[in-house]
Amino acid sequence: MQRTPKTTWLALLAFLFVFSPLMQRANAQTAPNAQETPAAPATNTPPPSAQETPAAPAASTPPASAQETPAAPATGAATVDVAKAQPAAPDTPPQRVAPASPDAYVIGAEDILSINVWKEQELSRQLPVRPDGMISLPLLGDVKASGLTPLQLQDLLTTDLKKYLSDPQVTVIVTQVNSLSFNVVGEVLKPGYYSLTRRMTVLDAIALAGGFRDFAKSKKIYVLRTAADGKQLRLPFNYKNVIKGKNSSQNIVLEPRDTVVVP
Repeated sequence: MQRTPKTTWLALLAFLFVFSPLMQRANAQTAPNAQETPAAPATNTPPPSAQETPAAPAASTPPASAQETPAAPATGAATVDVAKAQPAAPDTPPQRVAPASPDAYVIGAEDILSINVWKEQELSRQLPVRPDGMISLPLLGDVKASGLTPLQLQDLLTTDLKKYLSDPQVTVIVTQVNSLSFNVVGEVLKPGYYSLTRRMTVLDAIALAGGFRDFAKSKKIYVLRTAADGKQLRLPFNYKNVIKGKNSSQNIVLEPRDTVVVP
């Protein structure tokens, strides 16, 4: 009867001796797992993701776009101001006619013009340019013609007649050139006025006038020219020296209203 309790104690001690290390190992393995298990939610980090979600609207920055939208009307207002400034250009007189080419004929005083308005015979007429450079037309009154080319005057009259006619067709023709002229007087065969429609020198003028008479003083020829200040200049011309190649500077180019005097 006494052996039974001893056997029980021995069995209990053997169980503790064998299973105690196993329990310690199991506890040791269980402890790190217990620590790692709560760390898993930390890796998932739902709070940071919750913070990133509201960050998306901040990146879209609707307030910035709201600030850029009012900027468009500001540029539009500037465009309107420029557009308002443009209509003032036609009021300037130089822009009413196109620039003339260098070799185009320029209308002058005493020129005879033929102005034809298509299907408007009452407005079509032939008339001279007055000494003040003006011409007179029905509906338009006095119009500045001197200093313009025929094409420029044509465009000017067309623009002015649009106030009275739906589609005016205007043609301007210079039928007689009187403003570009010079005069040859004295001992020449054909004295008188000549048109200055091309470049012409004193020698050219003498040849155009038919040459000298028998008693012409060819060494004492001169050109009378009116300067811009109104003073009259006397420019000498020695025919015999010029034809010999001497004093070629005396063979000047004539200007409108010059007078070549052959004594």
